[in-house]
Amino acid sequence: MKSQEIRNQFLEFFKSKKHSIVPSAPMVIKDDPTLMFTNAGMNQFKEFFLGNGIPKNNRLTDTQKCLRVSGKHNDLEEVGMDTYHHTMFEMLGNWSFGDYFKKEAIHWAWELLTEVYGIDKNILYVSVFEGAKDENLNMDQEAYDLWKAIVPEDRIIMGNKKDNFWEMGDQGPCGPCSEIHVDIRSEEEKSKISGRELVNADHPQVVEIWNLVFMQYNRKANGSLEKLPAQHVDTGMGFERLCMVLQGVKSNYDTDVFTPLIREIETITSTTYDKNSLPTNPDGKVSVAIRVIADHLRAVSFSIADGQLPSNTGAGYVIRRILRRAIRYGFTFLNTKEPFIYKLVETLSKQMSTAFPELKAQKNLIINVIKEEEHSFLRTLDQGLVLLENVIKNTKSNTVSGEKAFELYDTFGFPIDLTALILSEQGYKLDEKGFEIELQKQKDRSRAASQISAGDWEVLLENNTEGFIGYDQLTTEVRVTQYRKVDSKKDGELYQLVFDKTPFYPEGGGQVGDKGYLEVPNGDVVYIVDTKKENNLIIHFTKNLPKQIDQPLKAVVDSKQRTRSASNHSATHLMHQGLRAILGTHVEQKGSMVHSGYLRFDFSHFAKVSNEELKAVEDFVNARIREQLPLEERRNISFDQAVKEGAMALFGEKYGDTVRTIRFGESMELCGGTHVENTGNIWHFKITSESAIAAGIRRIEAITGDAAKEYFTTQSESYNKVTSILKTKDPVKAITSLQEENTSLRKQIEVLLKDKAKNLKGDLKSEFEEINGIKFLAKKVDLDAAGIKDLSFELGGELENIVVLFGSDQNGKAILSCYISKNLVEQKKLNAGQMVRELGKYIQGGGGGQPFFATAGGKKPEGIEEALENAKKYLK
Repeated sequence: MKSQEIRNQFLEFFKSKKHSIVPSAPMVIKDDPTLMFTNAGMNQFKEFFLGNGIPKNNRLTDTQKCLRVSGKHNDLEEVGMDTYHHTMFEMLGNWSFGDYFKKEAIHWAWELLTEVYGIDKNILYVSVFEGAKDENLNMDQEAYDLWKAIVPEDRIIMGNKKDNFWEMGDQGPCGPCSEIHVDIRSEEEKSKISGRELVNADHPQVVEIWNLVFMQYNRKANGSLEKLPAQHVDTGMGFERLCMVLQGVKSNYDTDVFTPLIREIETITSTTYDKNSLPTNPDGKVSVAIRVIADHLRAVSFSIADGQLPSNTGAGYVIRRILRRAIRYGFTFLNTKEPFIYKLVETLSKQMSTAFPELKAQKNLIINVIKEEEHSFLRTLDQGLVLLENVIKNTKSNTVSGEKAFELYDTFGFPIDLTALILSEQGYKLDEKGFEIELQKQKDRSRAASQISAGDWEVLLENNTEGFIGYDQLTTEVRVTQYRKVDSKKDGELYQLVFDKTPFYPEGGGQVGDKGYLEVPNGDVVYIVDTKKENNLIIHFTKNLPKQIDQPLKAVVDSKQRTRSASNHSATHLMHQGLRAILGTHVEQKGSMVHSGYLRFDFSHFAKVSNEELKAVEDFVNARIREQLPLEERRNISFDQAVKEGAMALFGEKYGDTVRTIRFGESMELCGGTHVENTGNIWHFKITSESAIAAGIRRIEAITGDAAKEYFTTQSESYNKVTSILKTKDPVKAITSLQEENTSLRKQIEVLLKDKAKNLKGDLKSEFEEINGIKFLAKKVDLDAAGIKDLSFELGGELENIVVLFGSDQNGKAILSCYISKNLVEQKKLNAGQMVRELGKYIQGGGGGQPFFATAGGKKPEGIEEALENAKKYLK
C-alpha cells in the first residue's frame, strides 16, 4: 500500500466513525509561548483540552506535521544514526473532546490496525499504565480489562510513569496512556527472544506505532493533580512507522515516504545507499549522511512553506541548524562542495503536495532559500577549515582546548563533530569535556534569559467570556475572571489577567498588543503594559494587581496608540496590494510587524526593489489614501466563501471555519487586526527603508500618520539648515561643487603623504634594532592606512629580515599595521595577521590580513603605545 493510500485510509476510517477531518496546523507555532514548533498532534487542540474553546465537532481526525528538535522532545542527534528517528514527521490522530473515551478508542484502534490495515495480531503488543504511588495514582484497570478482552494477557505490558503517563508540559492536562507496539523482526529472531522483552528497549524493529492518551487530570503549578471536568482522548500514530509495517520493510527510510528522495540523492552525489550498513562502519557514514539529508530536507522545506525562514534567532536558528547539519553531512561524507540539497525540493513537492499543497505553492521560495543557505554555509566551512588550521598551528600540546573549539562552533558556525574529525585525522585530540562546559554555559545563559515561572490560575468567575469587543469599543466595564502571577528573567514580576470581555487587542497577525489601563473603584489606576493571546485566552499583563480585583473595573485602551497601529495596519494591506500590482503577483507576505510608530513588511521577491519601484509603491498607496476608500468589514464569513470572493490567505497561518475579511477598494485580506474606518485617516504613507533579510525575501519599513508628519518636519528642518550653512538656495549644486573640490584636495594630500613617507623612510632605517637575527621596528607615525602600507612595502623592498609594526591615530580611530619579510613568514612561521589580532586588544579592536601584511583597527588610540611596547615581547 502506498503512503498516500495509508494516510487516506486512516482519515476515511475515522470519518466513518463520525469524526470531522481537519487540516494540519502549521508546524511553526504563533500563539503559544511554551512551544516553538508543533511537536505533537494535540498542539493545535490545546484550547479545547484547557476548556478555553469549544470545537465544532467533539470528534476530530487529522494528520499533523510535527517537528521535534527543541525542548523536551529533541531527536535531532539520533536522526540518521538509526532507522526510525526523524526531525519532521506526520502524526495521525483521532480526538474526542468530552465524548467517547477508553472503550471506543481501544476498540477502533484495534479494528483499524488488524481489520482495515490487516496487520497480523500476533506481532502486536500493548502497554497499560501500572500506576504511581508517589502520585497516588492507581493502575489503569479499565484499559487493562478492555485490552484483556481483545488480546492474550501475555501481550499486555505494564508501563511506568515515564512510558505510560502522558503530560502536555509542566502544567496542564495529562493522563494515562496505552501504547501499541509492533514486532517486525524475522521469525528466527523472534524465536530467540520474545518481543515482549524488547518493548521500549530502543530496538529498531520493535517500535511503538500508536499512543492512545486518556486525558483525565490537570497538572497544577505545585505539581498536584486534579480531575478534569471532562475526559478526552488524544491519540497519535507515527505515519512513517505505520508505512514501514504495511510496506513490509525494516526501516522508515525504506518506505516510499523516503525512497524517492534517497534515489535522487544517490543520483546527484554519485553515491550508493546501503540500507544494511552500520553507522559505526566507515562505509556506513555515507548511508547515515543520505538519511540525514533526506530527513532534514523535509523539515526545512515544510518550515519554510509554513513561513519560518532560517535566521540567527529563535525558531529560525533551529531551522538553520537543521539545514546546516544536512549540508555538513554532505560536505564531509558525500564529498559535496557545491550546493545540491535545493535540487531535492522538486522531488519532495511532487511526492507530498497532494496532501500538503503548500509545498507546491511555495516551491520556488523553498528552493531559493535553501540554495542561498547552502552557498553561505559552504563558505563558512571553507573559512572554518582555515581557522581550524591556525588553531592547530598554535596548539602546543596534542589536545585542542574545548574553549577554542567552542569559539569556532559558536562564532563561525563550524560543527564540533567536523572539528573532532579533522583533529583526529591530523593526530590531535579534542578537549570534549571543555567544549561541553562552554556549551552548557551558553545554554544556561540562554535558559536564564528566557526563564518564566507561572503560578496556577486563580479563578474568580466561571470563564463564560464574551471575548474581544475592541473592534467597536475602546472603553468598557469588565470583571476579572482569572489571574496568575508570572516571573521572568526578562520582564521581572508580572500579573496576567483574563476578563469576561475585553476591548484590548491581543498581539496577532503581526500587530502588537494594545496598552492602556484599568480604573479601580477606589480611584487607583493599574496600567496594562501588553496584551497577548495564549491558547484562545486573551491575557492582559500588568505590573500590579487591582486591589479590588473582584469588583467591576473600567478598562480603557490607549486610543492614540490604537489609532496609529490601525493606520499602519491598513497601510500594510494597501502596500501588499501595491507590491503585487507593481512587482508582480508572485509577491506574498512572509511576515509583518505593525507597531504604533511604524510598520514592517516581509515579502517574497528575488531582486532588490529599485528606487523607481519603491516610489511607484508609495504613489500607489497614497493614491488609495486620497481616494478615501471606506472600510468594508465582514466578521463571520466562511473561510471558503472569503477565498472564493478573492480574499488573500497567508501560508503558515491557521484559519478557522469562519473568518473576518478587510476590504479597501480592490484590496481584500483575511485579517483579525484593527483598521481605520477610511483610508483618508492614514494621512500619508512613506517608505523609510528596503533591504534583504533572506534569499528571495525583502523587507520594507514604512510610516504613516503622525510619524510621517514628524518625518517630513524633520526633513524640512534639515534642508533649511543645509541651505543656511551653504548660504545658497540650490544646495544640490553647492554640494556637488564641494565634492569636486574635496576630490581634488584628496589627490593633493595623497601626493604630499607619499612624499612624507619617502622622507620618513630614510630616518627610520637607522631606528631598527636586532632581535634573534630579525630587524625589528615598532613606531607611531602620522600617516593614514594607505601611507603606512606604502611605507611598509618600501622598507620591505630595501631591507631584509624585517618585522615592522606601525601605529597611527586617525581622527580618534587607532590603526596598527604589521609587515613581515616573506622569508621570515616561510622560515620562522611568523604571521602578521596573528600578531595584529593579538596586539589589537590594546586598542580595543581587531583585524587581520595576510601572513606578511595585516592591519587592525580599534577605538582606543591611547592604547597604541602599549601595543607597540608589547610587540617586542610578542616577537621574543
